[in-house]
Amino acid sequence: MSSKIVTGWTALDAAHDALRQAVSGVGPDDWTRATPCADWNLAQVFQHAVGDQIGFASALTGEPGPAFNPFEPSGELDGDPAAVLEDALVRSARAWAGVDREAEEVPTPVPPHKMSPWSGSAACALDAGVHAWDIAMATGRPSPLTPELARPLMKVAKEIVEPLRAWGAYAAALTPEEGDDDVAALLRYLGRDPHWTAS
Repeated sequence: MSSKIVTGWTALDAAHDALRQAVSGVGPDDWTRATPCADWNLAQVFQHAVGDQIGFASALTGEPGPAFNPFEPSGELDGDPAAVLEDALVRSARAWAGVDREAEEVPTPVPPHKMSPWSGSAACALDAGVHAWDIAMATGRPSPLTPELARPLMKVAKEIVEPLRAWGAYAAALTPEEGDDDVAALLRYLGRDPHWTAS
């Protein structure tokens, strides 16, 4: 297994850790569990999250992207999931650690396909963080999202999510409710019920 790489992008490092934490709590019999992503089980969400991290790395470095379509995950897992995840996170982290913070823009796999370095790294973090939450909820574990992480994720979500809803990457936003904290506000904006539980 590869050694962890720190990117220096605060939100991205925190989101990567959240995804590691969530996946570490998945047991061998959990992969077929339902998730907050209504059409995907836990294995499919995991594959999607892995593929997206590789996709961000590929956009930055020109290296090969994922060997499958992250938006059509099979749910059939090959290899040790922890090792598969770590490989993807290391590729993503290495790519982001090498980004010039003074660059005007960097390439990304999601529209608008070019963002400021901060926004690009936060978009990558948004993907990792929200799917960390999906996986944790599917296994009945505490949310790995913190208010400190949710705030920058909401900032970038407001930049990129609306165009992505049109082709199904995110569900329609849910109505905010009184008492929502930063995490709940982010989840509702992304079309997720903060109180979702596996039934």
